[in-house]
Amino acid sequence: TKMDTLLIFSSLLLVLAGIIGSFLPVIPGPITSWFGLFTIHYINGFSENNFLLLTTFIIAILIFIIDYFIPIIGSKFLGGTKYGIIGTSVGLVIGLISPIPFGIIIGAFLGALLGEIIGGKNIYQAAKPAIGSLIGIISSAFIKFVTSITYLGFYIYLIVTNKDIIYNILF
Repeated sequence: TKMDTLLIFSSLLLVLAGIIGSFLPVIPGPITSWFGLFTIHYINGFSENNFLLLTTFIIAILIFIIDYFIPIIGSKFLGGTKYGIIGTSVGLVIGLISPIPFGIIIGAFLGALLGEIIGGKNIYQAAKPAIGSLIGIISSAFIKFVTSITYLGFYIYLIVTNKDIIYNILF
């Protein structure tokens, strides 16, 4: 049916948007990819895999939550004080809503740097925790990317295991 065709293509778009969302803070990467997995299960005749859906959903939610803490942890790990952590948090929010490319990365780095300077460190001492927040953001993006790519793998697996249904819908 036309609805099943729409579900096939919209689920693929969601999975791919999730991969892109790993690097764009306005799209929650793994959660968006998960919605692609969720959507494909509504195709008529598709075999349901509730364990896969539940497990991948829990992972997506956990990654969504820890995504906001990883830059802070990175800053703290490299000597950040409460000023740097507050600066990182403020910088993340400002970077998230700013229209500049890589705003979240720049915001977290500058926030940590400025926070440490306000806390009494000189620029050289403040740079180390700021780099920690930068490493945290890059690590977070990598985790989201790997998760979203894994969800793409699950999507392909679901398509392949239900290829007869997909073929009958599309052709």
